[in-house]
Amino acid sequence: MENQNNHSKLKAIIGILAVLLVISLVYIFKLTSDAKTLQTTVTTVKSEKESVMKDLADLKATYDAAIAENTSMSDELIAERDKVVKLMADLKASKGDNASLMKYKTQYKALEQKMNNLMQEVAVLKSQNQTLTTNLDSTKVVLEDSKKYNQVLVGQNEELAKTVEKGSKLSVTNLKTASYKVRSSGKQVATDKASRTDMLKISFTIAENKIAKQGDKTYYVQVIDSKNNVLGDKATISFGENSLTYSFTTTVKYENKTVEVSEQLPGKDFAKGTYYVNVFDKDELVSKSSFSLR
Repeated sequence: MENQNNHSKLKAIIGILAVLLVISLVYIFKLTSDAKTLQTTVTTVKSEKESVMKDLADLKATYDAAIAENTSMSDELIAERDKVVKLMADLKASKGDNASLMKYKTQYKALEQKMNNLMQEVAVLKSQNQTLTTNLDSTKVVLEDSKKYNQVLVGQNEELAKTVEKGSKLSVTNLKTASYKVRSSGKQVATDKASRTDMLKISFTIAENKIAKQGDKTYYVQVIDSKNNVLGDKATISFGENSLTYSFTTTVKYENKTVEVSEQLPGKDFAKGTYYVNVFDKDELVSKSSFSLR
């Protein structure tokens, strides 16, 4: 009887030990699994932190390159670049937990969107500057060529005036320019103030010449303001190797008699200073004058 009791106690102890063993194995497995999960999480967070840091570094490099181009947006670009640098410093000093990493990711996305918008503005600005530079260079070349040509013809103008009556060429004289303010009623009021002027009236006389060829005669009128800009049409025409940029043309029917020509040149935002008016017969300067607006 005693042996049976001892045997029963032994079996009970063995059962308890077996249960404890199972519990221990389950606990050890859970600890191992949790450790692996924690290691994976730490590794993932570290990797994502490095990825965000790299993205921020790329963002900073983009700003550095844009700032180096020294555009009119440099101050705004520098301010945004400084925000990126500060966020990089904050991220580097952070603990790197999921919550803070998510915050930095959100801030990076906002900075990236701002950068994309600014880069688009910079691209548009560069394109406009390039177009402006090209147009300005082209205009300067045409104006310089025309100005040099005018200077050459000035020396010949006096001699031409003495001989024009003996030849078949027409003489253009009495070149005048008046400036006006046009009221809403249509009335033209003379003024010499640039701020009030919105129309120029240019007139000249084609002298009588009995041996000149009759028919339609076209003259090219060039008005250059105090900033060396050609006003009006700004059209360019070529005569052989020479080219001329003019403000407008006027065509008259010539019948060997004196003809009075008067044309109007509307405009706005006239600059103060001296203006030069040149009248060309094709590429030949036949008359010139100047006037001033104050």
